[in-house]
Amino acid sequence: MTTLSPLSLRQRLSEYEKLMRLDKPIGILLLLWPTLWALWVASDGRPAAWVVAIFVVGTVLMRSAGCVINDYADKDFDGHVERTRNRPLAARRISPKEALGLAAGLSLLSFLLVLPLNGLTIAMSVPAVFLAGSYPYTKRFLAIPQAYLGIAFGFGIPMAFAAFQNDIPLVAWVMLLANVFWAVAYDTEYAMVDRPDDLKIGIKTSAITFGRFEVAAIMICYAATLLLLGWCGLETGAGAPFLAGLAAAAGLMAYHYTLIRERDRPKCFKAFLHNNWVGAAIFAGWVVDYLLR
Repeated sequence: MTTLSPLSLRQRLSEYEKLMRLDKPIGILLLLWPTLWALWVASDGRPAAWVVAIFVVGTVLMRSAGCVINDYADKDFDGHVERTRNRPLAARRISPKEALGLAAGLSLLSFLLVLPLNGLTIAMSVPAVFLAGSYPYTKRFLAIPQAYLGIAFGFGIPMAFAAFQNDIPLVAWVMLLANVFWAVAYDTEYAMVDRPDDLKIGIKTSAITFGRFEVAAIMICYAATLLLLGWCGLETGAGAPFLAGLAAAAGLMAYHYTLIRERDRPKCFKAFLHNNWVGAAIFAGWVVDYLLR
């Protein structure tokens, strides 16, 4: 058994930051954009600032907790993957028990955040925590765990509708489905980077499941995302500014095709990171649309 080296407070906080992936905010952004879409749509473009603040802080906390649980679940695998071998748990700089305590603390803070909201939103926070905590283990048995990730990353959508409407209408579930397709697309790009290592250690990913059709699958998922979000927009009375945002997102997705078509690992990772701008473009279109109504 490897003995953990003693850490100073400053070093420990630095390891916690890495464990929560606060130094790599792309995951927070990919989780935040769908939540913001829903907050604006559910409130007809006029979300209360304090509710938005609760969801933004909750997004950061839950994504951080999810990263800690992910590294706990993968602590025996990450050391065999080039990109993850130096993570705090894999490198044994943080103990598993300490990581679990951190994840529990972050989850508790997230739950306390939603207490000022209505009962339906509070009730929805329970499956949200379960989804975030269980996702890492789905890579053992699901052929496309990215679909499960899409539900976990998009669960802020029904929660946002619950917070503002005390109801979860059909448009919320369609928006969540759109997020599932988007997550499968961008996380398959991410999985293409790790595919050689994942094949060695037996982790299941969409990049492995789709095989040589992974690029086509990504583009189909992108198209499904746009079609479903288009329906959501039209169903809620959106007009030209929203459609312009979708068109901008489509253009960015087309650019991603040029990055991933040769399966070059650094370019695939670049495409994954670039999905931040896809989410931002869709959000900007919705915000402008509501401002002009």
